[in-house]
Amino acid sequence: MQTLPNIAPLAPGLLAGLAACTPTGGAQGDSAVKPDYRGTETRLLDSDLVEIRARVSGEGAGEKAATDYAQCAAAQYALVRGYGFARHVRTNVTEEGGIWRADAVYTISPALPQGLKTIDAEVTVADCMDRGIPTV
Repeated sequence: MQTLPNIAPLAPGLLAGLAACTPTGGAQGDSAVKPDYRGTETRLLDSDLVEIRARVSGEGAGEKAATDYAQCAAAQYALVRGYGFARHVRTNVTEEGGIWRADAVYTISPALPQGLKTIDAEVTVADCMDRGIPTV
């Protein structure tokens, strides 16, 4: 009769490795489920102040998905206007009927603005593309 080696000491490591293969266990804990990006509206409030309204729905939708979508649109808008930076001013998020809406305001500028919530537009747009978030 042949005996099998005792693998009990390896079991926790094997289970941890399998857990990393699940669709929801990505490197940053991101869900594999993506929201339905339903479009953005952009309104220039002043020469350097822009309002972005973003809408998301679906299984992966929520406050973070809506604010991320607005930030991606703001970064792209800054680039389109010839600016390299943006600074987050405020975001209001609401949900109604399964549609999450972010109403966000950003300043845009050619140089890095003062403040804690600054955005490098090129880096942010590249990150949005990597994450599958539309910027237009």
